Amino acid sequence: MGKSVTCISIEWEKFFKSKLPLAGLLAFSLLPFAAGFFMFVLKDPELAEKLGVISTKAQILGIASWSSYLDLLAQAVSIGGLFVFGFSTAWIFGREYSDRTIKDLLALPIPRSIIVLSKFIVVFLWCCILSVAVFITSLIVGYFVELPGSSLNVLLQGIETFIISSLLTIFLSTPVAFFASVGRGFLPPLTFIIITVVFSQLIAAIGYGELFPWSIPALASGITGVSILDPISIVIVILMSLLGILATTAWWKYADQT
Repeated sequence: MGKSVTCISIEWEKFFKSKLPLAGLLAFSLLPFAAGFFMFVLKDPELAEKLGVISTKAQILGIASWSSYLDLLAQAVSIGGLFVFGFSTAWIFGREYSDRTIKDLLALPIPRSIIVLSKFIVVFLWCCILSVAVFITSLIVGYFVELPGSSLNVLLQGIETFIISSLLTIFLSTPVAFFASVGRGFLPPLTFIIITVVFSQLIAAIGYGELFPWSIPALASGITGVSILDPISIVIVILMSLLGILATTAWWKYADQT
């Protein structure tokens, strides 16, 4: 237990000494401002046109309200989170290879499984912090935009959808760690992230999104107009997440680290 706590604290310190947390926070914080902008366009399209803002695409979102705003935010997190959460995971695991510290790390008298688990815990905690920060920012932005339709039920429903979408997206970051480890750097996991995002759109478009892990968070967020969350979809995401953890742990334990 003591070694685990020590590893987690070290990984946490290493992560926050880099510039990635600030960059990730700034990048992810753009989501509520972008969503707020669309709500502003929907509220007053005539003014938006006078200011030179194209509002045609924004009309697809429907009526400007707290409900549609929170739904849009959950949808943005389910897609944008694949990039932000995935990149954070790729950095935490891939930097050991790019910085050539992997040999020193594996030489420590600590089981490799503990090292891997510590990294995953840091990834999970950081992604949760990012999600909470984005949601709080979204509430502030929504307040200043003066969106109508605020109520406790709308807020609770929005929180529930956002949490589910965020957690499902976070869980899907574990396979990224495996590709960062096997690829010994950043390029393979980033390529994997892009491929999964592209295929998540294609497979969802042909009607099999509930069976493809990376399409499920977006479906759960209601991107199709209806929140789709079958129990089998949750099981698929959890199994994929566990597979990523087990595969990464096995690689670190048994692969020839040279």
